[in-house]
Formats: sequence, structure tokens, C-alpha cells
Amino acid sequence: MQIAVLGAGAWGTALAISLSTRHAVRLYARSAAQREALAKTRRSTYLAEVPIPSAVEIAATAESALDTADLIVVATPVAGLREILAVIAATSSTIPVVWVCKGFEQDTGRLPHEIANSALGGTRSLAVLSGPSFALEVARGLPAAVTLAAVDGSAASALARVFHHDRFRVYSTTDMVGVEVGGAVKNVMAIATGIADGLGLGLNARAALVTRGLAEVTRLGVALGGRAATFMGLAGAGDLILTCTGDLSRNRRVGMELASGLDLPAVLARLGHVAEGVLTARAVAMLAARHGIDMPITAAVCSVLFGGVRPADAVQALLARDPRAEA
Repeated sequence: MQIAVLGAGAWGTALAISLSTRHAVRLYARSAAQREALAKTRRSTYLAEVPIPSAVEIAATAESALDTADLIVVATPVAGLREILAVIAATSSTIPVVWVCKGFEQDTGRLPHEIANSALGGTRSLAVLSGPSFALEVARGLPAAVTLAAVDGSAASALARVFHHDRFRVYSTTDMVGVEVGGAVKNVMAIATGIADGLGLGLNARAALVTRGLAEVTRLGVALGGRAATFMGLAGAGDLILTCTGDLSRNRRVGMELASGLDLPAVLARLGHVAEGVLTARAVAMLAARHGIDMPITAAVCSVLFGGVRPADAVQALLARDPRAEA
């Protein structure tokens, strides 16, 4: 199968490497300088430790990447999703599209599948791939398991088989909303956990944040149309646990740096990667208010990111909340 991967950040590059074990892959980077560097060095600045195999062709343009493609994988951030979908819409009308971005559109609060439906429409298969998977480990061929969601169960199963191999296990589901909400909101919870870890609050506090964070993710996800069971699986609890506890988590690192006293611009400059949780936090708070959902951890993260509240004070405000029944 010929696969076009549009977006050559850490995750797009890792997927291109993973897919190349079974398929012909064309990888497209938006930046001309990045395309030139990838073609010359066969290494990504995001995953410098892992060489890009010869089975991955570096495409000169998005259109050339799409030429003769049997499947399109979109690996841009959510902020760039509409732009690349417009290119796809102008180039092809039937090729299945799978996206791997996690978050909400800033201006509209829309999930990626809502953006894709409006941009592409038609009868082509549309799907999302998400779950507990650090790009570096996937690129290295370490074992991982993720979930692929599409509205049609047969299409989900067929697309899952394309990505699946003995080091990358892919499950399928029809709950696109649940998979997307789980992938988006867990990044906000990872910032909260990073703050707690950075303040040295201990493993008990981390466990509490992860558990109560899962409750917030589930409440919002169900309100938006997801299934509660999805949040107990790979795209929910699995991704949340990994992102909140793993040292490779960019969003957890944001929280730790904030706890150390750095302001947000300095943290993001030092990070050098996209941390989707920062952009997602505001959208999640907006949706929670719109649907009347109590999300105190999200509110605390927003108060630190955008409200000038010190991390230690935000944590203290959470701890000072009145006791209540667990739900």
C-alpha cells in the first residue's frame, strides 16, 4: 500500500517509520528547509536518535505525497488541520484519511472529526488514531497499543489492520468522539500532574490527580457524545496514565517547568515542541462551561496558564475544596 504522511513532526515521522515496515511511505514536511534536511540527513530534529529508513520517501510537495496514495495520514497539530485538509480536498475525493492530532480547534471548540467532516465530507472513510504512544518509542520499534476510531466499524477494522504489526498493536472502535476527547483532555491533566510533580507533592498526589483527571475527561466526553467505556480503554485511561507519568511527556514537562517558577512563554521556548495541552486547556474550560460540567483540575490549570495564579496557589485551591461524594 502507498501511504502519504502529511506532517513531519515527531509523531508523523514516527508513524512513517512504523508504517514503512509494511508499506511504501511518502513523508511531507511543510517547511522546505525541513524537507531538505530530512532528505539529506535521513534524521528528524524531533527524533534525532532514529534514522529514517530508505522505504520512507521525502516528498517535495503535499501534492506529490498524495499522488497514487491509497491512504492519507494527517500528522499536523489541530491548528494546521483545516489548511492541510483543504489541500487534500482539492487533490483527491475518495482516499481514506486518518488523523493523529489531539485537541480542539481554538476558535470553534470543534473536535478534529467535526473539522474533517466539514472540510472533506463525501463518502471517503475518515478515522482518528490515538492512544498511549510516545513517538520516540514507536520510532524505535518498542511495543505499543493504540486505538483507531471510525464511524463505520468495518472501515475502522480495515484501517486498523493497515497500521497494525507485531510491535504496534491497533484496536478499533466506532466511538470517534470518545477517542478524540480522551486524546485531547489528557494533555491538560498532564500539565496538572507535572505541576504537582514539580512541586514535590509526591506519588499519592499524582495518583489522585490522574484518577480525578479521568473523571473530568469522562464527564466531558460523555456530554459531547462519547461512550463511558471508551475512557476506560487505551484512548482514555491508557493515554492519560502515560502522559501524566512518562518522562517523555511534553505536557507534563510544561507543568514541571511552571512549578519551577518559569513563566509560560519561557517554558514553551525551552520546550521547542508543540504542547497541545496549553492550547487545549482554554477550549476545554469553554466547553465545560457551555455544558455545565464541573472540571476543577482544568480550571486550576487555566488559572496558572492564563490567569497569573502561582502553581502552588492553584494546588492549594484544589485541596481546599469541600469534601463530596466520589463521582
